[in-house]
Amino acid sequence: MAQRSVSPPHLSQLIKEHPDAVAAAICGILVPLGWLALHLNWVGLALLVLPAAYVIGGYESTREGLTTLFEEKQLDVDLLMIVAALGAASLGLWRKEYYLIVDGAVLILIFAFSGALEGYAMQRTERNIRSLMAVTPDTARVLLPGTEQMIPVEKLQVGDEVLVKPGELIPTDAIVVEGYSALNEASITGESLPVEKTVGDEVFAGTINGNGALRLRVHQPPESSLIQRVIQLVKQAQTEAPPSQLFIERFERGYAQVIVIAGILLATLPPLLLNWGWETTIYRALIFLVVASPCALMASIMPTLLSGIANGARQGILFKTGAQLEMMGRVKAIAFDKTGTLTTGNLQVVQIIPAAGQTENRVLQIGAALEAYSEHPIGQAIAQAAQLSKLELPPVANVKAEIGQGISGEVEGQLVLAGKATFVEKPKIPVGVGLEDTLTGKQITSQQNLPSSTLHTHAQELEAEGKTVIWVAYAGQLLGIIAIADTIRPSAATTLKRLKQLGIEQIVMLTGDNQRTAESVAQQLGVDQVYAELLPEDKVSVIRRLQRQYQTVAMVGDGINDAPALAQASVGIAMGVAGSDVALETADIVLMADRLEKLEHAIRLGRRSQNIVKQNITFALSFIVLLLIANFAGNITMPLGVIGHEGSTVLVTLSGLRLLRN
Repeated sequence: MAQRSVSPPHLSQLIKEHPDAVAAAICGILVPLGWLALHLNWVGLALLVLPAAYVIGGYESTREGLTTLFEEKQLDVDLLMIVAALGAASLGLWRKEYYLIVDGAVLILIFAFSGALEGYAMQRTERNIRSLMAVTPDTARVLLPGTEQMIPVEKLQVGDEVLVKPGELIPTDAIVVEGYSALNEASITGESLPVEKTVGDEVFAGTINGNGALRLRVHQPPESSLIQRVIQLVKQAQTEAPPSQLFIERFERGYAQVIVIAGILLATLPPLLLNWGWETTIYRALIFLVVASPCALMASIMPTLLSGIANGARQGILFKTGAQLEMMGRVKAIAFDKTGTLTTGNLQVVQIIPAAGQTENRVLQIGAALEAYSEHPIGQAIAQAAQLSKLELPPVANVKAEIGQGISGEVEGQLVLAGKATFVEKPKIPVGVGLEDTLTGKQITSQQNLPSSTLHTHAQELEAEGKTVIWVAYAGQLLGIIAIADTIRPSAATTLKRLKQLGIEQIVMLTGDNQRTAESVAQQLGVDQVYAELLPEDKVSVIRRLQRQYQTVAMVGDGINDAPALAQASVGIAMGVAGSDVALETADIVLMADRLEKLEHAIRLGRRSQNIVKQNITFALSFIVLLLIANFAGNITMPLGVIGHEGSTVLVTLSGLRLLRN
């Protein structure tokens, strides 16, 4: 079979889609090439290559710096970098000390790399929104007099009737006017069990229809649907800059203004006030711009965070941005989604209680024989449990499901039932509805012994714990009950305990499940507070409330319904295996193997990065002050200034690499 060849992307397309990254990559090649040319005394080549690095790597920073200057009337670090780099290059050409041109090119390279990272973050945000939009179908099947017509979802009008067949996505929020089905609403509410819908119930866009066909009436415009509100929440949360980011931006602009103004004053006032020579004055001013440039400050942060990201990757923790690694060290409260995060998200048989004289295997065998014909997740869980126990299932005839109640059939000519208590407790139940024995023509009925009060008590206790109880009867006799539940992750309780020991002040659980189930899980895990029956917008409200109280809040989730909360949180953390595509795209951190215990390592890594960044910044600022004092005292030359400047940059970079160690 011939393999399809995949051609590499065209250069023009690559430049169009990732201009910042391409510029940084080219600059990263030209700067070392220029440095090598100087060391080989190929001055002509160096003077050709290095200016190209200035133009390619510095174009975007120059544009942004000049835009900020002329439109916002403010100086920023971008413009300071350009002034310092051009100053170093001019002085290098003037004195024919060409290594100064390399120093300026290194400044430009650092900022080009920073711009590429910002461009990547913006593209990631756009992908988040596109992933959310992909949840809903593009078309809907509208019912017209005597026919059906597929039309774009955005053209639906209030009052239109839509047909949704089994297994299809609901195209927009609507009301059921005909039919019955169990819908998978995990994308909206996080509910682990399918939700039964019948006439009069509301269904949501992006949820998955079960086995029944539904006739729906559109009751609000498609743009007002719940999933569209989720998209708007993600957009809003991702465009709101956190206070720490605003502080950094203000600091950078203030720093740039002080340095540029000071540089101008140093270049003009001494000849006028102190009778300095213009050559000496300009020389000192350019040294000032070089030694005061923020390279060491920038190197104080990025190498540290990148090293922490590499450390996390080895541990199965994917940090999407360095800023979020640092933010993890400040987390004071953590909100966990329940289904698929604190729990496995998979229904399992957790307990079987047989009636007097029966065995667990007998209850499971008969129950699974019926449920093997069911496509409901509960039935599949029972059938899977029997398969794991290697039970041989008897053949079942005349199987019939009764919507919302249970399933019935005939085993060895005897009535078998599995479902709700009210379904199996009927005093006289035919096999199916009006079904007759094919041999005798006699309708089969059950002379049923009602379940004992003991089993009722057990069932009530199990339901109080949030478990679903299935009753099983055979030939008019109750065999027992089977409890189904979404099981808690083995490491969840231990992880939450260790997080509390680590100093996390508040741990809460958020879920779309009912209050009883949520409180049962919360009690087993030891969370501080539980919020149940939440829609996506409710989760965002809880996160905001926690942020007002604890400032830095992390959110751990796995579903589409968690995406707005993940975006709103100071740090969004997604489960890598169980997580939906939207959750993985929206989150800042991904636990690649769904190992909750790695949260502790992530927080410790974040705290270490914070400490190292603070140490580096203190050192960098101290060294800048030292170099400035030496410059003002007149005891430093440009080469010494460059050596001191680059030396401090190297030292803080090496300091940041400490995070590579576990």
